[in-house]
Amino acid sequence: MISLKLDTSKVESMFESVKTLEQDLKKDAYQYFKNITPIRTGNARRNTYQSGSGDIQANYPYAGRLDEGYSRQAPRGMSDPTMDHMEQVFDKLVADAENKG
Repeated sequence: MISLKLDTSKVESMFESVKTLEQDLKKDAYQYFKNITPIRTGNARRNTYQSGSGDIQANYPYAGRLDEGYSRQAPRGMSDPTMDHMEQVFDKLVADAENKG
């Protein structure tokens, strides 16, 4: 008879961290997007929120104009810089995971 016992604690730990990864990434994207949203009266930032599914909602009439770079405070808008930021965050997470492995 052969008995084999596997230590799955490392794998279980990885799965636990992956469960929260998506929500953590969405939260980070929201915070970044909101922080780079131009501020004049505060209306744009005040009306930018994260929906229950984690999507970023910019609920004001001139959101499209701001995202197209209308403001000198955000000449690239908010969406493109947020995507660039998230790509960097994701690349760092992958590199960290590869270094741990």
